[in-house]
Amino acid sequence: MLAVKVYNTLTRKKEEFKPLVPGQISMYVCGPTVYNYIHIGNARSAIAFDTIRRYFEYRGYQVKYVSNFTDVDDKMINEARSEGTTVPKLAEKFINAYLEDTAALNVEAATLHPRATHEIKDIISFVQALIDQGYAYESQGDVYYRAKKFKHYGELSDQNIDQLEEGASEHINDEEQDRKEDPIDFALWKAQKEPDEISWDSPWGKGRPGWHIECSVMSTKYLGDTIDIHGGGQDLEFPHHENEIAQSEAKTGKKFVNYWLHNGFVTVGKDEEKMSKSLHNFVTVHDILKEVDSQVLRFFMASVQYRRQINYSEENLKQAATILDRFKNSLVNINYRLEDETASENSPELAAAIEETNRRFEMAMDDDFNVQNALTAIYDLLPIVNANANAEKVDKQSLKLFKDKLTAWLLVFGIDTAQLCSQNAGTNDDEIDQLVKKRDEARKNKDWATSDQIRDQLKEMGITIQDTPQGTRWTRD
Repeated sequence: MLAVKVYNTLTRKKEEFKPLVPGQISMYVCGPTVYNYIHIGNARSAIAFDTIRRYFEYRGYQVKYVSNFTDVDDKMINEARSEGTTVPKLAEKFINAYLEDTAALNVEAATLHPRATHEIKDIISFVQALIDQGYAYESQGDVYYRAKKFKHYGELSDQNIDQLEEGASEHINDEEQDRKEDPIDFALWKAQKEPDEISWDSPWGKGRPGWHIECSVMSTKYLGDTIDIHGGGQDLEFPHHENEIAQSEAKTGKKFVNYWLHNGFVTVGKDEEKMSKSLHNFVTVHDILKEVDSQVLRFFMASVQYRRQINYSEENLKQAATILDRFKNSLVNINYRLEDETASENSPELAAAIEETNRRFEMAMDDDFNVQNALTAIYDLLPIVNANANAEKVDKQSLKLFKDKLTAWLLVFGIDTAQLCSQNAGTNDDEIDQLVKKRDEARKNKDWATSDQIRDQLKEMGITIQDTPQGTRWTRD
């Protein structure tokens, strides 16, 4: 089996993935700031890295997966004020909502979901260590990081530090500039500004952590000073991940991350405008799931290679639903033939086609998780499988193998085939079976009027009838 290759944002090239510990992977993915329901841009990141995690698990790796919750920052404070609640209560509400929404999308639970507010003691210690090493300084109760002191600053996002400094100077006010030694310096600790702001005691007075420091603390605390994979959206390359590298490597003196992976944006509309809360063009997963099947949304998001942009549209959702229906119909048909009394007949061509599809699937996924090519391999196999499943004699052993393989392949995309096929079940199955038997009897007696009347009745119930050489079958529309 070939090695997995991943595109490393830091080196801007595909590299052979070699974990620090053979057979094990340490993986940190930046989670949401929990002041609202997640939009599908947030969900895209969760699904993209869940798909990557699932493929590594498919390949036999043990993955320790840590994803944080940012449960204190300016957005949290402002939203809590506007809702007349506290930051902890706001955080609890939307953490629970996040877990509910991602579970609906079949995102595997993280090994750990640390929260910034639960790590204050370690954050303070981390900041103090940076001060002691000369990488940080206190100013009027704030603590800032000296970005220029870190010689690799700007490398991840491929930016010149002089240009960064010029850009920073245009976006800070005079009061903030007075507190900083350099415009490019960033906050590690923020002093309490208003009496109602959530805060903690520290050596520099009451305050709270800056955004970037929490991920450095939590990733190194739970995964070690050097980790295999760090993931997140492209919008986090700068400044968030750039600052994480500067903080972590300054403190530990070790390489922070071996492979940086970043997922592409979600866009909306004909102009393919990036979706974000700041642009007020976002759609929450909470609302989408009221109208769209969770497996369809999951498959739509997972079926685009993680670095590519996704355009969210009704048309693309319908296309994903159509593809899932093809998989479901094939599985339902296979299950039917595996259970009937038809004699089995070996098909070397089908067995060879399944083996070749497995090879193509893994080769595509090994190439930086090229899900489009992996799915194409499966699509190409379906007509061959369906032809055998519809033949008078079927290769039951190969059909069972395909069923097992398809179950494993689709699970990488977060699709549970048992759940997919169970959508064919309902509370009125016995009633439908009786109607089908009556129709079969009518057809046997050449009572075409009754046969057509029952068919129409079933159609109104959302049932499609299929007359096959092996008998009458029905599926829900």
